[in-house]
Amino acid sequence: MVASTAQQLGSEPVRLRWSPRGSVHLGQTLSVLGRGTNDPTVRVLSPECVWITTRYLGSAVSARFTRGSGGTDTTALERDIVVDAWGPGAAAWISQAPRWCGAADDWTDFESSPAYGLLPERLTLARRRHPGLRLPATGAVIDRAVIAIIEQRVTAIEAIRAYRYLVRLAGEPSPGPAPVGMYAPPTAEQWRKIPSWQWHRAGVDPHRSATVMRVVQRASALERLGLLEDPVVVRAKLQTLNGIGVWTAAEITQCTHADPDGISVRDYHLADYVCWFFDGAPGSDERMEELLEPWRGNRQRVVRLIKASGHRKPAFGPRLTPADHRRH
Repeated sequence: MVASTAQQLGSEPVRLRWSPRGSVHLGQTLSVLGRGTNDPTVRVLSPECVWITTRYLGSAVSARFTRGSGGTDTTALERDIVVDAWGPGAAAWISQAPRWCGAADDWTDFESSPAYGLLPERLTLARRRHPGLRLPATGAVIDRAVIAIIEQRVTAIEAIRAYRYLVRLAGEPSPGPAPVGMYAPPTAEQWRKIPSWQWHRAGVDPHRSATVMRVVQRASALERLGLLEDPVVVRAKLQTLNGIGVWTAAEITQCTHADPDGISVRDYHLADYVCWFFDGAPGSDERMEELLEPWRGNRQRVVRLIKASGHRKPAFGPRLTPADHRRH
């Protein structure tokens, strides 16, 4: 285990100082939790200062992740991480903070495996340039499930707008000195109380809103899933819920369980993105899975390395047009 210490600073926030084993880039690791620059639950103020809000055991938490002082330029990503948390859930939540910034994501076995040696040079170079890239394990299954469901079959712009609207509608202003505009996500009960016309106003169609309602009605079961260690088991259990398929389950566990293998099959963009990297041409989900098969067990890590490499697929082809469900 790596060292961590937590303390209650009187009327000040609960503070934890964590000494990571290896490099951690706060911005790269935590930014995947956000949806747009004005996400009410995640704000990346700099590569070394990130704010998040969450719920822990139903109570609101705001937390600021920063770097401790000391170290040199060559060890900057290995310096202690200081987490200050505010709110009624802060004291209970603070021990989870290291998992949010990658404590559960150990690349050692992958990097020493024969499979790692099969990576294209561009990806091993990306890893050397981004040694602090890790996958978060928030355990906040309800929060991520709602986000992923809202994102089903719509554009990012639509989903970002809808999520921001609903969190500000049903959530509550973040405790502590969080940046202006941040809100704690709604509790399961608060999600349940959103009337159908507000979902409609947010641009969320009845199919997705009904799926959210089914999920939050199983809040206790989802909270228990957050305590499990094996993301493969969690993905399988999530897919027993009506409205959650392979894409949604992977989108959840990538953030809640540092899932090193879960890839978003049936994503509108991902298959083409991965196939363009390896083949120089668009491709299907089946082709993407074939290309990533040598790294089974670490396929999500490979996808993250492709993104870290700066790869961009050609900017042509059909775009998914936002649909305004508020008029239907």
